[in-house]
Amino acid sequence: MNVPDLIINDSEQVSLDDIFLEAASRAQLVQLIKEHRFVEELTHYGLPVNNKVLFYGSSGCGKTITAKALARALGKKLHILHLSNVVCARIGETAQHMKAVFEKAGRGKAVLFLDEFDHIGTARDAADKDVGEMRRLVNTLIQLIDYYPGNALLLCATNHASMLDTALLRRFQLRIHFEMPTPAMLNTYYDTLLSRFPVTLQHIERIYEISYAEARDHAFTTVKAAVIRELEGAQKTILA
Repeated sequence: MNVPDLIINDSEQVSLDDIFLEAASRAQLVQLIKEHRFVEELTHYGLPVNNKVLFYGSSGCGKTITAKALARALGKKLHILHLSNVVCARIGETAQHMKAVFEKAGRGKAVLFLDEFDHIGTARDAADKDVGEMRRLVNTLIQLIDYYPGNALLLCATNHASMLDTALLRRFQLRIHFEMPTPAMLNTYYDTLLSRFPVTLQHIERIYEISYAEARDHAFTTVKAAVIRELEGAQKTILA
């Protein structure tokens, strides 16, 4: 397996305005973008620019789409790597794969998005006989994070931050929490999703206490069912 097989190069055009976030999380992202836009000026004052960021929180609440928006805002390529696809039976081979991915992203001054970041922590605890090997893999990952170039951006995402090694957690200068949306936030999200459709299709039953991804799936499935009913009704009218 080579580096291109491991990396997903995602070119979806997403803006920060398309993302629904708590005010505090949005402020952190805006600050991050501004730091990278003024990296030379900040460096002149001896101020380091944050380039190692942890996204943590519930699944389906915008971690991946936020990575896409950041890459677009900074004019950088986005490389997505699912760590579950990298970890294999041969730990040494896994380490080499990770090194190759980090080197490729670093050379290209890209945004490297490591999804399922807790997978290594989970794997390390899964089998006692492999603890030593997995610790060496974690040490390799720590070194790769430490030496990731400042003109690139490393984003790591996890649904289970508590599972991460404390040594890994210390590497991140910025940690952004992705929370489950409140009913008010979901209403705003539903309004945005449904505004693209005719008014007759906008009145759907809204479900709450779910993630944005689940709300999107629910809304689109409901609208599609309504469209199909209209089409089937029109066909019956013609045949009659």
